[in-house]
Amino acid sequence: MAIAVAGIIVLGVTAINVFRMVTLSRQNTELSSRINRDHAEAEALSKMANDIVRRVDKDELQLVVDSAREANALIDQRTFSWTAFFNRIETTMPPDVMLSAVRPTVRDGVTRVSMTVIARRAEDIDEFMEKLEATGAFEEVVPSQQDRTDEGLYRVAVESIYTGTVEEPPATEPTTPTPAPVTPTAPTPAGKKPGGKV
Repeated sequence: MAIAVAGIIVLGVTAINVFRMVTLSRQNTELSSRINRDHAEAEALSKMANDIVRRVDKDELQLVVDSAREANALIDQRTFSWTAFFNRIETTMPPDVMLSAVRPTVRDGVTRVSMTVIARRAEDIDEFMEKLEATGAFEEVVPSQQDRTDEGLYRVAVESIYTGTVEEPPATEPTTPTPAPVTPTAPTPAGKKPGGKV
């Protein structure tokens, strides 16, 4: 009886092992089929992508890329505040310095400003650049080109990075003149002229 019980137990364990082996073998077959199917699909997609790349005109693709870059630059430039910019220029420009041209360029979130200024003395332009950088809204203010006009004035191209992170400069409000105080005059007696004659 003990041998019979042991035999039954051995048969049960063997049946369980066989069942597990069949199940694992079936799962292995399914996974292998899925892997082969995925490889075939990946190869088909790769061939399709290569065909598309071959058919794409590189000049047209570059044109699309340039157009998208230009559109993004225009969108970025709309965020450039001309009012705040010129307020800062007005508060920092010396009286003998004149701004003749300005061009902002926004790229990768960085606003670079190219300005052309004209002055009688080079020291005035140096003072202007120092004041610009002192505002905290301009960084890396450097002259990129310098020459003389026909009138003998200094003309300098100034390059800078405009951050605009400091507080906006207050707008100058027109001041109303204070009226002069009026001194009251004594009343003139009746029948008597201001000169003292009757």
